[in-house]
Amino acid sequence: QVKLVESGGGLAQPGGSLRLSCAASGSGFSANTMGWHRQAPGKERELVAVITGGGNTNYKDSVKGRFTISRDTAKNTVYLQMNSLKPEDTAVYYCWGVGAGGRVWGQGTQVTVSS
Repeated sequence: QVKLVESGGGLAQPGGSLRLSCAASGSGFSANTMGWHRQAPGKERELVAVITGGGNTNYKDSVKGRFTISRDTAKNTVYLQMNSLKPEDTAVYYCWGVGAGGRVWGQGTQVTVSS
């Protein structure tokens, strides 16, 4: 069974940084596109960043220039470096990967930006 496990969430001050990691486990899983969504309380889940198997990236407008998505294909791991964090970045962050069997989601990790 394929699982995605996030780590690296927590509490950060405004202007601070956090790095999220998401590692895939399970035999035979090889993700092509991977990415991150987030969901704030009372809001719908929204796409934050995407990276394709070829390394092309795309970002939500409000995080451009502050967040960077990257991946280690050999390790089936995707990262989200978040700099210049703002209170409105507070949310549960979910990673996902698209493999042969479709999209697989992680369980989510809480990111809280507060002074």
